[in-house]
Amino acid sequence: MAPSAAAATPVEKRFRFLHYCPIRGRKRGSGWGYRRRMGEVRRRLGLFFVMSTLLPLSPDELLATTRAVRKRLDFDRLVPSELIDECIHLATQAPSGSNSQGWHFVVIDDPAKKMAIADLYRQGFAMYRTMPMAAGNIVTGEASRDAQQQRVMGSAEYLAEHFHRAPYLVIPCIEGRFEGAPNAATSAMLGSILPATWSFMLAARARGLGTSWTTIHLMFEREAADILGIPFDEITQTCLTPVAYTLGTDFKAAARMPLDTIVHHNTW
Repeated sequence: MAPSAAAATPVEKRFRFLHYCPIRGRKRGSGWGYRRRMGEVRRRLGLFFVMSTLLPLSPDELLATTRAVRKRLDFDRLVPSELIDECIHLATQAPSGSNSQGWHFVVIDDPAKKMAIADLYRQGFAMYRTMPMAAGNIVTGEASRDAQQQRVMGSAEYLAEHFHRAPYLVIPCIEGRFEGAPNAATSAMLGSILPATWSFMLAARARGLGTSWTTIHLMFEREAADILGIPFDEITQTCLTPVAYTLGTDFKAAARMPLDTIVHHNTW
C-alpha cells in the first residue's frame, strides 16, 4: 500500500486514491498541476474523494455495457457504504432544471425496511405479470427479439423474488409533485432527477456494482413513503434500484432496434 503524504488531511488519509493510483500502481505527483487538480476536486466535491478501483472501461464501453443486472447480482458480498456515497456524489453532477438540484436519494440497508419495500414490489409485480406491457407478454414476431423478451421476463421474476437480498436499495426522488401538471412541467421535473439516476448507475457499473431500474413499487408509492418517512405530499419517488456487486464484470452491449427505425431527420 502506498504511504500517505505527510500533509494529508484525515479525509485524504481515508481515501488513499489521492496519493496512490490503484490502476497504474504508482504514487501521485506533488507538483503544481497535481495540487491545482486536487484543489479543484476539493472545491467541487467538498473533500469527498474516490476510494475505489475503477473497471478498465472506455466511456463508450461504460455506456454500452451498463445493463439492468438481476440474476448476476451478488447478494452475499458486502458493499462499502462509501461506494454508494461516491456514486451519489458523481450523480449530482448531472443537470437539473434551472439548476434547482431538488434531488434526493433514499438509501436503504435496514433489513426490515428492505423486506417491506420488496414486498410492495412483489405485490406490484403480481399485477405487472398479467399486463400486456409486461416483458414476457410482448410479442414482435421476430424469433430473436421474442426470445430476448422471455429472458428479460425470467430475470425480472428472479429479481422480484430476491429483491430484499440486495445489500442496498436506492430510491431517487425529486422535490414536488406533478400529478395533473402540463407536459412541460412534468418533463422539467423528471429531467431534474432521471439524468442523475442514470449517472448513479453508470458510476456504480464503473465500480463493479450492478443496478436495475424498476418502477413497479410506485404502484404503492404512498405506502413506500410511509415505510421510509418520505413526505409524500412534497417528494416524488421516481424509481427503485437494487445495488450489489456483480458476479463477474464482463457485460456486453444488448441488441437494439436499427437506427433507421428510430431516427427522424427534420420530420417524422
